[in-house]
Amino acid sequence: MAQPTLSVAPNRHIGLDNLTALLNDQKTRSLDAIVGAGALHCDSGNLIIPRTTPVLTANGVTMTDGSFTLGDTALTGVSAKLNIPAGYLRRMAHENMPLLDTNVNSWLSRDDRRFLVRCLRHRAAGGNGTARAFLSDRYLRIDNLDVLMAALDGIQQAGVAVEVASCDLTERRMYVRFVSPEVKVIAPQLLKNYRSPFDGRRGSDLPVISGGFLLRNSETGYGRYTIAPWLRIEVCKNGQTVERGTLGRTHIGARITDEDGIVDPSPETMRRLLDLITSQTIDAVRAFLDVGFVTRAVRDLERAAGVALAKPDTTIKIVAQRLRYTQDQQEAILAHFIAGADLSAGGIMQAVTSVARSIDDADQAYRMESTATLALRLAAAAADRR
Repeated sequence: MAQPTLSVAPNRHIGLDNLTALLNDQKTRSLDAIVGAGALHCDSGNLIIPRTTPVLTANGVTMTDGSFTLGDTALTGVSAKLNIPAGYLRRMAHENMPLLDTNVNSWLSRDDRRFLVRCLRHRAAGGNGTARAFLSDRYLRIDNLDVLMAALDGIQQAGVAVEVASCDLTERRMYVRFVSPEVKVIAPQLLKNYRSPFDGRRGSDLPVISGGFLLRNSETGYGRYTIAPWLRIEVCKNGQTVERGTLGRTHIGARITDEDGIVDPSPETMRRLLDLITSQTIDAVRAFLDVGFVTRAVRDLERAAGVALAKPDTTIKIVAQRLRYTQDQQEAILAHFIAGADLSAGGIMQAVTSVARSIDDADQAYRMESTATLALRLAAAAADRR
């Protein structure tokens, strides 16, 4: 067997236990504040939020103004809400903090809206920390830990054997990939010429694709929670989402009407939201973890995958331009395509998914996983036109 030529990103694909520990730690340090624009201001690049930091005095605990570093995700939110160009805002954050303060404070003073600021304290007992999202006060908070627990409950109720394939957690999103050891489809036509770029094993020796699904959620404004069908190729463990069938819930709800300050959703609101997630997970497990569903998805891929590529490098350039992959991603796809040794449109799809598995940025990896099927179709179409 050939020696491994490419490697999987070492800082990703954590286990469920590690993910749960990270989410529990975040939950103990989380702080959400609904604040009017006029009550907020920036000082030395930090967002000052009233009544968010407990201080012990002779009269007891007093809530004082808290200072929260603006993380990149929060900066993006400030840019969107106050209509300050994001690139300019980031430049000021790196090169000219006083100018950042002046710009943000000027626009805040002219705004009469209220915003939800999601923060992480440095320690569980309170104190200052990091502002990780700057959002509309209509943003409906469905936290990662709650989503995960509700989904695991739905999996248990569905009664189908499921394993956690991998988990990723970023500032923007949580990703949990599930796969069923009981839902497997033989795909010799799709994998006959492919070999794993990670260890050289041949697809013809293990032409198996497993059915699964991908759970995704954002606590910071980067899309709704979704449950999407997901396929895993066993010879290399690469995965990709399926184009049809995604379920989800948008993070927009009734406007929060509490006075300015720290807020919590009502138990009834959360119960209904989490019951919906559990119910949709049951539906997803029963729909996606079905041999018939996976067989149809695989056959659909096979129809385009067998198209031979006369000029793979040119085809990869076309695909990369259409899907807006970066130059680094384009070069990585070519390297994985060569290592995969499948000189067809299917080989490009495989290269996209193996690059997704190997890069450090989990958000970019998800985008590549979710566009791999489109990359296949674009490659096949480009080859047919030549």
